[in-house]
Amino acid sequence: MITPRKAVLKMAPYHPPSGGRAGMLRLDFNENTVGCSPKVAEYLRDVLTQPLLAVYPEYEETRPVLAKFFGVSADELLLSNGTDEAIQVLVNTYVDDDDEVLVLTPSYAMYRFYAELAGARVCEVPYEAETLAFPVERFLREIRPETRAILVANPNNPTGCGIGLDVVEQILNAAPHAAVLIDEAYFEFCGRTALPLISRYPNLFVSRTFSKAYGMAAMRMGCLMSAAENMAHLRKAQSPYSVNLLAALAAKVAVADTAYVTGFVAEAVASRETLYRFFDELGIHYWPSEANFVLFSAGERAVPIRDELRRRGVLVRDRSYELPGAVRVTVGRAEQTERFMREFQEIW
Repeated sequence: MITPRKAVLKMAPYHPPSGGRAGMLRLDFNENTVGCSPKVAEYLRDVLTQPLLAVYPEYEETRPVLAKFFGVSADELLLSNGTDEAIQVLVNTYVDDDDEVLVLTPSYAMYRFYAELAGARVCEVPYEAETLAFPVERFLREIRPETRAILVANPNNPTGCGIGLDVVEQILNAAPHAAVLIDEAYFEFCGRTALPLISRYPNLFVSRTFSKAYGMAAMRMGCLMSAAENMAHLRKAQSPYSVNLLAALAAKVAVADTAYVTGFVAEAVASRETLYRFFDELGIHYWPSEANFVLFSAGERAVPIRDELRRRGVLVRDRSYELPGAVRVTVGRAEQTERFMREFQEIW
């Protein structure tokens, strides 16, 4: 057998439980629970042809539309195959073997995944033990001259907590030598963004995804934004056709249908509040969230509850492998949340 790189040998495999989800109530992966805008599906049906699918994708129309939507220039924006590729390209561009990458734990698994794949040394700072709040002072103390990249989800998954722009600026000021990614996958559910700061901080990168509020997870569409000089370097490290044609076409229509996204987000936020009241009534501890999910404590019953809900057709995500007893449930429309609460109450 051929021996792989040492970094690959050291990595633990990552296998999200993504099989067997068809026909289930999907409250496990924080996707939009109802799907993309009907206008997106209608547009794709209208424009897709056999000859069009035979041609490598072009992005000249999509990039300026999305740049205008996000309030940046076209040369400050990189289209990516989901946020995952945005993370990978950033790490590949700025991180060498044995460089230090600073992340938090628990957080999005792909930060550690791509850092380890690059051969980096990953420094993890845990969220506060009881509150799961962002550990500002401890995190700032871990920033060193050798820190090459800092990867932060805001709001964070799976804790749901977020940080203000004052904390983002503290990180940027403490690490002018490092590439700082603020991953805003759940921006639509909290409304707070670091994007206006990219004109002031040349080390800032902001990512967005179309997998959550926009309901396009299957198309794998994301964006990474930073100063134009940074984007020029990242484009050199990116495959030229990594974003598929369907995603590039759909994204233009998705951002134009603001009413759809605004409506779904409002329903999800209302469902989040409904879940808070439900858990309060049952005396179940949960952590307030700024995203489209709620993390709650099921104690030793976390895995049995996940399994029984699955048997009843409702998927939730067990996170007890990171936080003992923790289970995460995605929020969507009211009737979906009501079904979760009904099934949960019967087995609790």
